[in-house]
Formats: sequence, structure tokens, C-alpha cells
Amino acid sequence: MAAPPSGKVLYEQDGVFIHPSCGKNDDQDNFISGVLRVIEKENEVIVDWRPQDDTLDTSNILCAGKDSSSVVEWTPAPKEKSSRGSDRPNNYEAEWDMVTTVSFKKKPHSNGDATNHTNGESTWSFLFSLTDLKSIKQNKEGMGWSYLVFCLKDDVKLPALHFHHGDSKLFIKCLENHVVLRESPQDKLILLVNSQNKSLSQSFENLLDEPSYGLLQKWKKDPYTVTMGRFSKVTNYIFDSFRLSDPSTQRRPPSEMADFLNDAIPGLKINQQEEPGFEVITRIDLGEQPEVSRREPVSIEEWAKNMDSEGRILNVDYIKQSIFKGGLCHTLRKEAWKFLLGYFPWNSTKEERANLQKRKTDEYFRMKLQWKSVSEEQEKRNSRLRDYRSLIEKDVNRTDRTNKFYEGEDNPGLILLHDILMTYCMYDFDLGYVQGMSDLLSPVLYVMENEVDAFWCFVSYMDQMHQNFEEQMQGMKTQLIQLSTLLRLLDSGFCSYLESQDSGYLYFCFRWLLIRFKREFSFQDILRLWEVMWTELPCQNFHLLLCCAILESEKQQIMEKQYGFNEILKHINELSMKIDVEYILCKAEAISMQMMNCKELPQAVSEILGIESSSVTPDSDTGEDESGAVLSCPTSLSISTPVIAANGTRESTQQMSETQSLAPA
Repeated sequence: MAAPPSGKVLYEQDGVFIHPSCGKNDDQDNFISGVLRVIEKENEVIVDWRPQDDTLDTSNILCAGKDSSSVVEWTPAPKEKSSRGSDRPNNYEAEWDMVTTVSFKKKPHSNGDATNHTNGESTWSFLFSLTDLKSIKQNKEGMGWSYLVFCLKDDVKLPALHFHHGDSKLFIKCLENHVVLRESPQDKLILLVNSQNKSLSQSFENLLDEPSYGLLQKWKKDPYTVTMGRFSKVTNYIFDSFRLSDPSTQRRPPSEMADFLNDAIPGLKINQQEEPGFEVITRIDLGEQPEVSRREPVSIEEWAKNMDSEGRILNVDYIKQSIFKGGLCHTLRKEAWKFLLGYFPWNSTKEERANLQKRKTDEYFRMKLQWKSVSEEQEKRNSRLRDYRSLIEKDVNRTDRTNKFYEGEDNPGLILLHDILMTYCMYDFDLGYVQGMSDLLSPVLYVMENEVDAFWCFVSYMDQMHQNFEEQMQGMKTQLIQLSTLLRLLDSGFCSYLESQDSGYLYFCFRWLLIRFKREFSFQDILRLWEVMWTELPCQNFHLLLCCAILESEKQQIMEKQYGFNEILKHINELSMKIDVEYILCKAEAISMQMMNCKELPQAVSEILGIESSSVTPDSDTGEDESGAVLSCPTSLSISTPVIAANGTRESTQQMSETQSLAPA
């Protein structure tokens, strides 16, 4: 059998047959047995089928003849008609060139008989890129061998592939890692392929773990998917559409760019004043940012002084404000994080917390036993659990080893990471595991040093973050819209510059939002940053103001050096591990105070920050100022609105979490 094209084999299945004798499926002597593979090479994913006795002669790659039937006749493509191959890049091998160089032609039927070739052997063989795939037709379950028929974008149908050794579900599952498949409204047996929107549902494999220069090349070819997969990836033609070779056409009209990105990311609409549900807001002078200072971390002694004899926190507002302003000393984190994350109610006694931990321990190990007791045979029949395990093992192996807690291949910390994530799949099987979640767990486990406590704190954290990992990613869309809204209010000139460089959609912030800056700060700094954010002070969505603070800090260099699309992406990517956490916390707090001190804060901004104030500008008063700067944002956000004073402190009474009672788990 011929060797497959070079590249990484993602899927391989033998016993996949073509039945060339249309209408004579009982004549098994005419069945052609072959191997079906899915192969990844560079930035392309290829589906390859070839007979067991195929040779490496690329003339044996056949071309499809258009036919309305599910089984089509094939004939070799004349070599002289494959002149396009000379235009292909030299680094593509000959058999990969055949993906795009074969030509298709109609072959007359000969009463359904298989084609006979002079060499006496079948030369049926094909391969195609997933980017050329339009749809897949399946047979009904229980109707003989499972088979699939591929239809390419030029309406060429390839011969049906019959899976004699098992069904086609694993193959379909493999394709779903790279494209979105959805049932046709007209025929449920037909799966329509949408490669553009795969970025909304694919897992976060290899989330930004490569040099920025290689990343830039991938960004050029596929920006939005790289955002989720490695920094920001969309489909190949996005960048080509933005950066045409003709200098006079290098800038697409904003309306076209908005339409295009809305197609790639349904629901993401930024700066489209014509859209219903968006308001145009006057540019407002926010005044100078106030000076902000930070205090020392909360000590064990200070924490203990704020507890009564039964272990209740006496002044929750003071504790939260102190944590927001200075963070926690490390030895206190193991206890305080359980309150901040909602595992422990703020008004609980020491005895109540001990009883809660006992119940939660029993619950955790019952769930852990569920997946621990699954046999290998059972797991083979449960594709979702198998996939979850595979993704978890891959992510755990990529855990940052610079922290001693996770050093070594067989480190107990890595084993616990794996077990907690597998148990979380039992806790929320629908969401399961999505790559990137381990980034949120590893600091929590490091602080807790306890499997059960780390699990329940992680569950609480995921309650806040789950929308980032859901298939439609509505949470990420909303945050990008809200961030654009805040940044434009803060500095409309900078926003306009980013837009002029095709960077106004802020996709370079995607990773920041997705895993809450986990890859941007050192391990110790992320502990400080997260505990500050968990206080939910001084306003709602403070993490968006942290994004604004980082971007505003880099504004001068980006604009003075006139960075373009490539340079902005490279510059933002290279900020990782170079950001001063204390400086950014001060700056973000100053921005929050600047906005809360504003007497004419737009209603939409007020809703994003969760601020109620009589000074907020009503929607009816909004308009466009003489500079022409506008701000668009959704008006139908779901909000919670704590009352915030101008100095950034809460004026409201204790929050709901302070009065909640301990209920049985």
C-alpha cells in the first residue's frame, strides 16, 4: 500500500471500501478496499483515501466525474490539463499539489461496471482539502454498512466510502475538530460544512505556546482561529481581503469589514450605528485620571482580627476593600480564596464550613469514582469521555513547569490537575473539558494544596467563566463589544488609529479575556491579579478596565512608531510576562474612578460597569459630537448594579453572598 502524504496523521481507518459497481453491491469481488486518513500538513487538513494496493504514482490520483448518484465513476485526470501545478509553491509535494490541480470531467456510465485500467489494478484514489468540502451525506442508521458521500464546493461528488469495519462516527468526530458540521434544514442526513465558524466551537489547542514570528504567519492566513487556538486565527481570505496587493485597495470600507466579520463571528457587531439595539454616544471629556496608590497585602493578623469567636467575618466590605487595594499575603490565600470564589459563604461559622467541606468531600469522591471505574472497553464506546481525557492529558502536559509545584513528568501536582479536570467532566458533562481550562485550575490547585478544595474552588471559578468556553462563545463576543465601548470612551483617537490598521476589533485581547490574563503575567503576579478581581470591586467588569489600562499604557509606542496590523499583533503578543501587575492595577483603578466621577457617563457604559447614578446621561441625550467620534454598544445587556460612590467604595449594604445561608449540598 502507498505511504500517505507526509504530515501528521489525525485519523486512520482501514476497511473503508468503494463499491464501484453501482446497483451491484452484492458483488463483493468488485469492492475496493482502502485506507481513509485525515492528515494535517502545515496549515491545511487533508482527507485522503487510497486503495490497499495503490502506488505512489501521482497519476493515480483520480478526478471525480459529476453525477447525481451517490456512487460516481472516476477517471484519471489528463496530465496536460493539470498545468496549474506549476503555479503552486515549491514546498508542496507532488501528491499535495493534486489537491488543487486535478480537473473534473464527466465519465459516461457503462451499465454500472467498474472502470478497468490497462495495468490490471484499480487506481481509484483521491484526496482533498477540508477547505474545499461543501457537505457530507450519510446513510440512515441500520441500513447496511455506514457510508459517507463527500460533495466538494464545485458540486463534484466523490464516490461513497463504505465503512465495513465499524461506523463513520469517529471520522466525523475528527472532522469536527477542524470544521463546523450542521444538519441541512432540508435533509437531516446531509451535514453542511462551515469552516469559517469553526473558531467559535473548536477547543483551545496549543493556546499561544509558540514564537511570535511563526504566530504572525499563521495570523496572516487565519487570524480569528489563532486568537482562540494560538493568538487569533479567522479564515485564509480575511487577511487577503484586508491586505490586497494593490496599494489603492489596501483598506476595505468599514461597513464591508463589519459585514465580513459578522459572517465569521455571528453576533459580533461593533460600531454599526445602523443596527437596532445600538446607541450612538457622545464623546465625553473624562478629565484627568486621579493618582492611585496601593497598600500592603492583608496579613494573617489583620484577617484574624476581623473574625468573631465562631469564625464569622465581621466586616466583609472592609476585608474586600483591603484585598482589592493590596491583595493577600500568600499564607492567607488558602483560606481567603474559598470566600472570594464563593466556596465558603462570607457569613458562615467555622463549624458550618467544616460540615460543608465534609459533604463536598463525599460528593467529590463519588464523582471521581464514576470516571475512575470506567473500563477501557467502556471508554472506547464513550467518545465524549475519551475526547475529554485526550484533551486533558494534552493540556496537563503543557502546564507551566516554572513553578516547582508542577515540576517533573510524574509530579503529584500534574496528576491532581488531571484528576480534578476529569472529575469536572463528570460534574458538568455537557460542557466537559475545553482546552484552556487547565490554565484556570493550576493556580487554584497550587494555592489550595488540596484536591477537594481545589475542585470546588475551580467549580466556583468556572461558574463565572463558563460562558468563555461554551460552543457559541456568547460571553466572549459580549466582552469584546464591551471592551470596545469602554476603550472608545476612554480614548477615541486611539480606537480610530487601531481601526485604521484593521485592529479595531481588538482580537489581540482575546487571550486576555479567555483565561483572565493567565499567560500575560508571572505565576505569582496572576495570584495577586485574580484575588483582586474576585473582590468584584470597584465595579462590575473590572477585568475590562485592566485591558484598557494595558492598551492605554502601550498607546504611545503603537501610535508614535506607526505600528501596522503585523506590528500591533507582534507587540501585544510580546508583552507577555513583561507587564507590571501593580502598575496596571493602579491604572485600571484610576480609570474606574475617572469614569465613576464623570457627571455625564453614558448609559451604556454605566450598564457595563454596573453603576447606578442620577448623573448618567439618558439615551435620549446621546448624539455625535463635533469631532465625529462615536461609540456603539448593545443596549440589552443583563446587568447587576451595586451602588458605587465616586471614590470607588461601595455605599450599599452587605451583598447577597453575605446573607446566604448554608444549605445541604
